[in-house]
Parts: sequence; structure tokens; C-alpha cells
Amino acid sequence: MVLTLPIREVIAATPRARIVRLDLDGRPFQFAAGQAIKVGSRGSETRRPYSIASAPEDAQLHHHLELLIGQREDGDADGLVLERGIEVDVEGPLGSFTFPDHPAEDSFLFVAGGTGIAPLRAMLRHAILGARQPRHVGLLYSARTPDEFAFADEFHVLAAGGQIEFRQTITRETDREWSGSRGRIDRSQLLQIVHGPDTLCFVCGPRALVDEMPRLLKEIGVADGKIRIEEW
Repeated sequence: MVLTLPIREVIAATPRARIVRLDLDGRPFQFAAGQAIKVGSRGSETRRPYSIASAPEDAQLHHHLELLIGQREDGDADGLVLERGIEVDVEGPLGSFTFPDHPAEDSFLFVAGGTGIAPLRAMLRHAILGARQPRHVGLLYSARTPDEFAFADEFHVLAAGGQIEFRQTITRETDREWSGSRGRIDRSQLLQIVHGPDTLCFVCGPRALVDEMPRLLKEIGVADGKIRIEEW
């Protein structure tokens, strides 16, 4: 299915990424948390995939889809013009990296690197907004520097309200004040946030992250069948 949707709003998420809200304009759009859409300039045959960063419940309530779109230093976003009112062609939904409809588990862990947070944010929000409240939801988020955590304020609010456990780590040196963890996500960090071997784990980010996390998770006792990964 291909729709033409206007950009409702563009919000700075990090210095190198924007939250782009596509107005559904009252049209139904069914998708599973974690799925993506292909987006291109109106009339163009070139479309690039982006994970939907909002949950299906968000789309039903607010009538828009949220994307997290990276920008280069020159402002280019894969040829897309990111301005309010611009129309784009949308194809989808696509992908099988999704949160299950009726999970048997009640503890979940989301491990994100950089803009790989997008599909995991959709899953996390779906987990806490769904009819069945989970026992535990953890988010372990890695970024290069403190200002590159997208949706960080939202996650801190959820953590302060006891809805999720949220931990962050940065992988590069910074001149900014930073009291959180430093370095790549390691075994000790996972031990602090994984609540038992039946925790259902979702990992999305750069190749190094998705290659390493399954091994570390299995080392601390998580079953192989409880680990889902997606390179971003």
C-alpha cells in the first residue's frame, strides 16, 4: 500500500536526527510495533526504509506516525525535504522485527544503539500502553555522546514514574558533564537490568552491537530463543 502523507511536524531529536511526524489525516494505518515504512519524495520511485518510532496506540490516539530520521552535517536527510506541509509517499508497513501480539513473557529488555532506538521505542511504548501490564520493562541505550540520545526526556519521565528501568552509556569522550556510564554495553550492565532467563530481549543498532549482544545475553543466562535482533 502506498499513501501520500503530509509532514505535520519536524522536531529536533539530537544534533544529527529529527523526529518527523507524518499526518495520517484520518486514514487508518495498521502496523505492528517495530515495523518500518519506506518513505520518498512525492512522485519519486526512490524510497528509503525508516522504522516507525511510535506505537500503534499512539497512531490511533494522535493520528500520525513518528519517524526518527538522521541528517548529515550539511542538513541532507537522504534527499528528503523535512519541512512542515511537504508531502511524501509512504509504502508499508514492512518488516518482521516486531513485538509479539500476545507475549508469554512479562519481562522485557530493549537494547538500543544510536538511532536504532526507533523501533524499540515503538515496542516499549506498545508494551506499557497495552492491555496487559508487564512486570518489568528495561531500556539500555548507548550513544556516542550525551546529546545523541533521542527521546531521552521521555524515557526519564517513564523511569521516574516507575514504568521502565532506564540506563544510558556513552561511547566517546565528551566535554559535557556526564554522570552516567561510559563505554560499550557490557556484561555487568546487562546483569543489572535483565530480570531472569525468561526476559524477552530486543536489540537494535549498529552491527557491532547486534553482533555482540546475543553472546553477552546468553552468557548471563538468557535463552537464545528470547533474543531478537535487528541491525540499524
